[in-house]
Amino acid sequence: MRISVLGAGAWGTAIAASLSARHETVLWGRDPAQCRAMASQRRNERYLPEIALPPRLAIESGFAAAVAAAELVLVATPTAALADMFGRLAPLRKPVVWLCKGFDAQTAELPHQIAARVLPAGSTYGVLSGPSFALEVARGLPTALTLACADAGFSQATARALHGPRLRVYFSSDISGVEIGGAVKNVMAIATGIADGLGLGANARAALITRGLAEITRLGVKLGGRPETFTGLTGAGDLILTCTGELSRNRRVGLGLAQGRKLDDILRELGHVAEGVYTAAAVEKRAAQLGIDMPITTAVCAVLFGGVAPREAVEQLLARDPRGEI
Repeated sequence: MRISVLGAGAWGTAIAASLSARHETVLWGRDPAQCRAMASQRRNERYLPEIALPPRLAIESGFAAAVAAAELVLVATPTAALADMFGRLAPLRKPVVWLCKGFDAQTAELPHQIAARVLPAGSTYGVLSGPSFALEVARGLPTALTLACADAGFSQATARALHGPRLRVYFSSDISGVEIGGAVKNVMAIATGIADGLGLGANARAALITRGLAEITRLGVKLGGRPETFTGLTGAGDLILTCTGELSRNRRVGLGLAQGRKLDDILRELGHVAEGVYTAAAVEKRAAQLGIDMPITTAVCAVLFGGVAPREAVEQLLARDPRGEI
C-alpha cells in the first residue's frame, strides 16, 4: 500500500518508520528545512533523535507531491491543526486516518466531528489510537492499536493492511468511544503526574487511574461511545500507559506542576505538544453542558487555568462526600 504520513513530529515519524518496512511510505513535514535535514541525516533530530530513519522511508516537504500517489493518508498533526489539514485534503477525496488524541480547544469538537464538517460528504475517514509511545514504536517494540471507522469494511481492511508482527492493529466501528478514551486519558495523566509529584504514593495513583476511567466512561457513553470500548486498548490500556509511563508528556506536565513550576515553562522545556493541557478545558465544558460529574477533570483545570495550587486541588478532591462507587 502507498501511505502518506502528514506530520513529522515524534509520532508521525515513528509510525512512518514502522510502516515503511512493509509499505511504500512518504513522511511529509511542514518545515522544508527540517525535511531536508531528515533526508540528508536520516534522523529526526528535533523530535525523535534516538532513531535512524529506514532507507525505504521517503521524506517530502511538498504537500502535493507527498499525497499525490497515496492510497491512504495518515494525519499525525496535533488536534489544533486538523481542520486546516482536512481542508487541504478535501479536494483529493482520499481515505484519511488521524493519529492525534484530543478535543479541539476552540470548538470542543472531536476529530471525527471536524472531519464531518470539513471533508466532503461520503468521505472515508477514521482514527488510529491506543497505548503507544512513539519511541517504542520506532524501535520496533510490540504495540497494539485500534483503528476505528464508521465504515466497518474500511476499518477491517485497513487494520489488516497496517497490522504487522510488532504493530498489532485491531478494528472497531466505535469512533466516538475510541477518540474520547484517547483524549480524556491525557487529562487524567496530568492528574496522576501531580499526585506522583506530590509524593502521594501508589495507592493514590491507582485510585486516580480507576476513578479517571469512570469519568472517561461517563462522558464517553453520553457522547455516543460504547461502554466496552473503555475497557479496551483505547480506554483502560491507553490510560494506564499514559498515567504510569516515564515517556508520558502529560504525566510530565503534572510532575512539573507539583514542583511549583509555571505551565509555560514546562511546555517550553517539553518541546512537544501535551494534548491534555489543551483538551482539559474542552472536556470540562462538554461535561458541564451534559451535566456529567468529572471531579478529576475539574481539579486539573483548576490547577492549569484557575491558579489553584496542586496540593489544594488534591485536598478538595479528598474532601468530597462519599458516594456509591458504580
